[in-house]
Amino acid sequence: MATKKEETVSMVDTFREFKETKNIDRTTLVSVLEESFRNVIAKLFGSDENFDVIVNPDKGDFEIYRNRVVVPDGEVQDENKEISLSDAQKIDSDYEEGEEVSEEVNFSKFGRRAILNLRQTLASKILELEHDSLYNKYKDRVGQIVSGEVYQVWKREVLLVDDENNELILPKSEQIPNDQYHKGETVRAVIHQVNNENNNPKIILSRTSPVFLERLLEAEVPEIADGLITIKRVARMPGERAKIAVESYDERIDPVGACVGVKGSRVHGIVRELCNENIDVINYTSNIKLFIQRALSPARVSSINVDEENHKAEVFLKPEEVSLAIGRGGLNIKLASMLTEFTIDVFREVDESEADEDIYLDEFSDEIDQWVIDAIKSIGLDTAKAVLNAPREMLVEKADLEEETVDHLLEVLRAEFEQ
Repeated sequence: MATKKEETVSMVDTFREFKETKNIDRTTLVSVLEESFRNVIAKLFGSDENFDVIVNPDKGDFEIYRNRVVVPDGEVQDENKEISLSDAQKIDSDYEEGEEVSEEVNFSKFGRRAILNLRQTLASKILELEHDSLYNKYKDRVGQIVSGEVYQVWKREVLLVDDENNELILPKSEQIPNDQYHKGETVRAVIHQVNNENNNPKIILSRTSPVFLERLLEAEVPEIADGLITIKRVARMPGERAKIAVESYDERIDPVGACVGVKGSRVHGIVRELCNENIDVINYTSNIKLFIQRALSPARVSSINVDEENHKAEVFLKPEEVSLAIGRGGLNIKLASMLTEFTIDVFREVDESEADEDIYLDEFSDEIDQWVIDAIKSIGLDTAKAVLNAPREMLVEKADLEEETVDHLLEVLRAEFEQ
């Protein structure tokens, strides 16, 4: 069996190693060691009230003393707290009844089970402190950018470690689609959530959050950090495109120009960080119609009808502007809707002379199934010209129709006007 000194060194070294990596103060160090000893003593003797535990982590040792009251021979009722006169005088012949005997306890004599119990108790306390330390470090930092080193790459998440070797989690859902991670490299992300369920803290990071883009801009644009420019809205399709609405309270400052920088110098680094995500910066305004127009840039809007109560907007554009407003894969109009928080429907402008020649959809019931006509009418389009002037993508998405069905519908309607 190991000696008391060997057990002491082993246990205190274990805690000292933890202390150095987790920055636990000396008072906490002593308190945890003492509490661990007392937990084991209480299990062995039923109580730890009459024990003195002296821990000296600097020297790597400890002392345990048990205090018992001297009682007459044959009257010992609690062997843990009382000692007979004859046994006391074996320790020191001067002891008398009623005096207190303080005797050093050799912890190693308690047996392997007690020593194992102590180590387990200590390990549990260390883990608890580790969790508390991690949670306290990050609980008030949600929304801040943090850097971590890639430690492990899994299918559903990437495990990072910070400068104190704390674990940070970057889930797949919070990764930019084109992100690639290699062990040992440094990754930046925003602290998205700090959970502490069952005292088991988890630090969740995100690179797809709009807040990540905001913080990157704040770092690159001094005027934002100084409060001269405010980021009002951010909309992102991570790794593809983003739109940002900014506002300046100082007329001398051009918020868009300040954010973009000369020849895009201030956003170049951000674009690279975000896997070449294109960034559009526009001026914010409380004028909803004007804000929607700016959000649909680079398309030029002819007119807008806004339903503020239902947060819907009908936007009319010249035919050559429609594709710009929608964007590749519908990206531009999706971001504009996210940015303005309005559902935006795009329509081609129709000349009044052409409108007079329009035909109601119900008149095509012999060529088009009635359920298709009803689906189109349900989204507010009830004439042939209205359907032809609406974007194909919108018909597919809003009317919830198959692309082949929409193409057949458009083919029939176009044929009518080509005759």
